[in-house]
Amino acid sequence: MPTIRLAHLSDIHFGYENEPAVAAAKAWLCERKVDLTIVSGDITRWGETSEFAAAAAWLETLPGAKLVTPGNHDAPYLAFAERLFTPFARFEQMIGPSRGQTFLSDGLAVRGVNTARGVQPRMNWSKGQISGRQVTETTTWLGQLPDAPLRIVVLHHPLVEMLGGPMTGKVWGGAQAAEAFARAGADLVLSGHIHAPFALPYGYGDGRTYAVGAGTLSVRERGVAAGFNSIEVDEGEVRVTALAWTGSGFEPSRTWALDRRRRGSGESGAHSAQAAQPHAAPA
Repeated sequence: MPTIRLAHLSDIHFGYENEPAVAAAKAWLCERKVDLTIVSGDITRWGETSEFAAAAAWLETLPGAKLVTPGNHDAPYLAFAERLFTPFARFEQMIGPSRGQTFLSDGLAVRGVNTARGVQPRMNWSKGQISGRQVTETTTWLGQLPDAPLRIVVLHHPLVEMLGGPMTGKVWGGAQAAEAFARAGADLVLSGHIHAPFALPYGYGDGRTYAVGAGTLSVRERGVAAGFNSIEVDEGEVRVTALAWTGSGFEPSRTWALDRRRRGSGESGAHSAQAAQPHAAPA
């Protein structure tokens, strides 16, 4: 199979972006051909209209296909009524769909899931949620795919925590969703939020569903240089390279080589969507 090349960016936080790193990321994307550019949320700082306008203008300059999911910072922070009733209206008006967006091509199937909420019945509204309905919709979609494509789920909050990470996602329903996605045959679950890159296998099924997190392109660094991930996938392996901003360019800081699931053996999307469902999580 031809090598699939992806760029995985997250937490750009326009309004608080690292301007030289963002400009260099654009140059990197323009110089290299990728099959899809993925942005896993927090494209703005406070969800302001001006920040969305800057984000939309920057995205428009990037070549090729793009898939962008919202993050908790993409609900307007200061407009409480809007955050309560229509938290992602600005995102949808200026960036794209806030739920259920998909990308399909030969060898690649990607679905975005919104784990951010405008408000929650807990003090820290920045943490994530994934509902039973979202999991059902996603596992059903995965179950209807042919065997060949690389299957990717994109969300903002990591469903499982990075050991030693600078912060947590604390996703309500996260563990159940991770197990369901693994048993439904997802290959990668891409996220952001913690501003640090990582790659680790889920402890479910055949162990070949991997959580992959990208760093930030903002100045809100949490002990890790600004950066993003380059992902290359061939028939037997997924290679994730975390690219770190040096002040003058991007250089590899860490690389993970992950065994890719062979379709038709072990856990795969052939499992029924019914068998993959978790217990319902808060909506």
